[in-house]
Amino acid sequence: MRHMSDLGSRLRAAREAAGMSLAAMAAKTHWSKAQLGHLETGARAVKREHVITYSRALNVSAESLYGQPQDPLRVAHEWLVADGPARVHRSAGRRVGQSFATELEQRVNDLRRLDDTVGGGDLIPLVRRELAETSAVVKCADYSEAVGRRLLVAVGELSQLVGWVASDAGYFLEARHVYLDGVSAARDAGDRTLAGQLLSTLSYQMANVGNPADAALLAKSAVKGAHDAPPIAKALLLERVAWASARSRDAESALRAMDAVDDAYESRSAGIGEPEWVYWLNRDEIDVMAGRCFIEIGQPDRAAPLLSHAIDAYDSEHAREVALYRTWLAESLARAGELDAARDVIEKARSTSAGINSARLTRRVEDIEQLVG
Repeated sequence: MRHMSDLGSRLRAAREAAGMSLAAMAAKTHWSKAQLGHLETGARAVKREHVITYSRALNVSAESLYGQPQDPLRVAHEWLVADGPARVHRSAGRRVGQSFATELEQRVNDLRRLDDTVGGGDLIPLVRRELAETSAVVKCADYSEAVGRRLLVAVGELSQLVGWVASDAGYFLEARHVYLDGVSAARDAGDRTLAGQLLSTLSYQMANVGNPADAALLAKSAVKGAHDAPPIAKALLLERVAWASARSRDAESALRAMDAVDDAYESRSAGIGEPEWVYWLNRDEIDVMAGRCFIEIGQPDRAAPLLSHAIDAYDSEHAREVALYRTWLAESLARAGELDAARDVIEKARSTSAGINSARLTRRVEDIEQLVG
């Protein structure tokens, strides 16, 4: 997260560049001159709502105030027009070796992190193309058995990414097909943990837009099938059990799975290798899922503190996640009877979500706005 004094100085520089005094800025916002001065000097923490207010008052982009070095959509476009390793290989020859597999694995890792900042609607063309070209290499190229396993794992991981991005963009049937194709690749590679990840991610989609009881059964099957998964990966698979159970209103199973998530995560160790795709799972993310589960099983009072703490831990580059988590915070407040607070939070979520091409996020904001009235 950026240093608060640096961000405050950028707010001050933008205000001065616009020729606006502190008094004039105070008149355009609901903050006093003293409060604004504290923000600009770093005496008070600068939050996203402060940046959004400055951007509107000064008619500048929030990104320019944050000083973000790159526009995620521009990065996605650059990836889209560039030739990936699979495309380069297809024009160069039929034989591939360990160096190609390494390059492909890095490509998958980079694409996975791009999903952190780019909405599914913008990212889907890129990841679709990458999966198609990598699958073509697996079908047509010559390689050793060891390289073949690595290529199949890459296809499985790309399938998980394409399915996740497609689901975020609202293409649920496509996501389902891609997830299942990925399971086949993971199984052929002998990677039971990855196969479990693909099935459990499909269960997550089913819990949200399908039959939650079926989703819970699938999530439990994924955990059983990936019985040798390392601790953090196991915690992620168990989270999907907790969520599907909560969505099916099985409070006992949800609470039991949440306890199992905590146990698995606490057993992690620097000496135990984890798949790269669990890089994002930390204590804050686990608390977010716990909060969501508490809402679903009718315990919203337990959700709000967990969600609030996690939201505060995120920076501006994760705007989609912040906006999504605010929708659940708003829902927890609304279901606890705190409607005014819920309305304030969902307004912040809508503001944060501006410009993010995510059908999932748009739907959540609209649903909670209807809930709070």
